[in-house]
Amino acid sequence: MLAVENLEVVYEDVVLVLKGVSLQVPEGQIVALLGANGAGKTTVLRAITGLLDVHRGRISKGSVTLDGEAISDLDAPATVAAGVGQVMEGRRVFSEFTVEENLRVGGHTVSRAEVALGMDRVYSLFPILADRKKQVAGYLSGGEQQMLAIGRALMAQPKYLLLDEPSLGLAPLVVQQIRDLVVEINAQGTSVLLVEQNASMALSIANHGYVMETGRIVMDKPAAELREDEDIREFYLGLRGDDSSSFRDVKHYRRRKRWLS
Repeated sequence: MLAVENLEVVYEDVVLVLKGVSLQVPEGQIVALLGANGAGKTTVLRAITGLLDVHRGRISKGSVTLDGEAISDLDAPATVAAGVGQVMEGRRVFSEFTVEENLRVGGHTVSRAEVALGMDRVYSLFPILADRKKQVAGYLSGGEQQMLAIGRALMAQPKYLLLDEPSLGLAPLVVQQIRDLVVEINAQGTSVLLVEQNASMALSIANHGYVMETGRIVMDKPAAELREDEDIREFYLGLRGDDSSSFRDVKHYRRRKRWLS
C-alpha cells in the first residue's frame, strides 16, 4: 500500500498548501484524486515523489509510506528506485530526443535486460510508439506525447504509478484511449493514483476516490458511491436536477460550506 498520513506541506516556509491530507492507494487498485485547480492535488504527488524541494516546498508534518516503509525523505531518483513513478501534468517529454531515447532515459534505474523488457512492454501497450521510435518526440501529437510520457514512467517498472491530468488538452477519442490504457496498465499489476479534473473518466475506472478542496480531503468514498453522490454529480459531472438556478446557487454555497467546515 502507498499511504499518505496527515500530511502538511509548506511552500517557501510561508504558504500552507496541504492541511492534514491522508489517503491510501492499495496494491492492485486505481484511486482517483479529484478537485478544482489549486486544490492541492499536484502538491500531493510532489510530496510522494520527492519533487517538493524543486518547487521550494517541504513536508512540515505527516508521512508518506510505501509498503510500510517511510519514503518521505527520499529524493526523486530514490523514490523511482523504490517503486513509484510519476507522469507529470503537461507530459514533459524530452522534445529533442527520439521516442526510443526518451524511453531509455526512463529506464536509467534498471538493468539493460530490464530496459529491453520495458521497451517490449511499452511498444506492446502503445504500438504507435513502436512505429515512431526513431521520430523526435517534439513532433508527436499531444496524444502520442502523453503515451510516451506514460511509457517512459513504466520503463522503471513502478509498483505504483502517479498520473497528473493525463487527459488534459486531449481530444475525446484520445481521452478514451488513455482511459483504456490506464485500465490495462493496472490489470498488468501496477497500482495507479490518478489525479484528474475529468471526474467522469476517472470515476469510471477507479476503485476508490478522494475529493480535495483548498488543501483538504473533503470526501472519501468508493468510486461507485461518488458517481451517485449528489454533490459530485453536480459539481464535477455537470449533472443537475430541475431546480432553479438561484436555488442551485444556495445549495452550492451550503454544500461547499459543509465540505470546508
